[in-house]
Amino acid sequence: MQKSSRPSAVTAATTAASAAVTLPPRRRARRHANLALGLLLTGLLLLVALVSLVWTPHPPGEQNPRLRMAPPSSAHWLGTDAYGHDMASQLMVGAQSSVLVGVIAVAIGLLAGTLLGLLAAARKGWVEELVMRVADLTFAFPAILTAIMLNAAYGSGLGISIVAIGIASIPVFARISRASAKAIWERDFILAARACGKGPLAITLEHVLPNVAPILIVQATIQFAIAILAEAALSYLGLGTQYPAPSWGRMLQEAQSLMFQAPLLSVIPGVAIALSVLGLNLLGDGLRDVIDPKLSAGRLP
Repeated sequence: MQKSSRPSAVTAATTAASAAVTLPPRRRARRHANLALGLLLTGLLLLVALVSLVWTPHPPGEQNPRLRMAPPSSAHWLGTDAYGHDMASQLMVGAQSSVLVGVIAVAIGLLAGTLLGLLAAARKGWVEELVMRVADLTFAFPAILTAIMLNAAYGSGLGISIVAIGIASIPVFARISRASAKAIWERDFILAARACGKGPLAITLEHVLPNVAPILIVQATIQFAIAILAEAALSYLGLGTQYPAPSWGRMLQEAQSLMFQAPLLSVIPGVAIALSVLGLNLLGDGLRDVIDPKLSAGRLP
């Protein structure tokens, strides 16, 4: 009986998966729809924030009482709010607050958390236990609760939001960097580095940190999305960006009593927050799959 020349379905699937794994990262990125959509939405957020630094359709603080809650028109693309502010201008400038809080708060969490996590993985013993218990304690104080405490001591404002969200991000990065670094410390090339006489600091900087950096970058995009949500929540509660500076969260708070008279006042900032968070989450998901070929092999077409 003559054997079929065609490979079996299992062999074909295995070959396809192997080919997907061996694709270079740039080609895998092009084939990943989530990454492309995430880059598009995140790039749009950054573009709007940057353009608003030099141009807006109207001055964001300009009020026109005669045009309160006006519908969208050629003069006011997204209409006006209850105070006569141009909604498009308010939305564009509000993107600045979201991006600023996200960048600085994530930077605080990333730098401090990574430092603590790498220290815990390198020293172990009582140092690791102390770092983890401090991280557990910090988890008991989410960004909103931290902002309330800081608000009682120093007053409300954008800076309070940044500090509160940054502190809440530290234990997240500390846990992830510690877990990833501990796995790296068990690898054979670390043993080889020790045999060559390298100390913990040199090994951490030269070998451990470069290997955990991709994971931290992915987590940073996710924390960026969480920071945007947290900033909107704090502004909604009156603990974040203060009037007259525009903020998406405060735009929602001002529009909540006008849901039936002018629903667009709530829909517009709500959609902006949703698209920004969706874009950053898709970006993080896509980066994770591109960085880890084993995850992306089963998703790529």
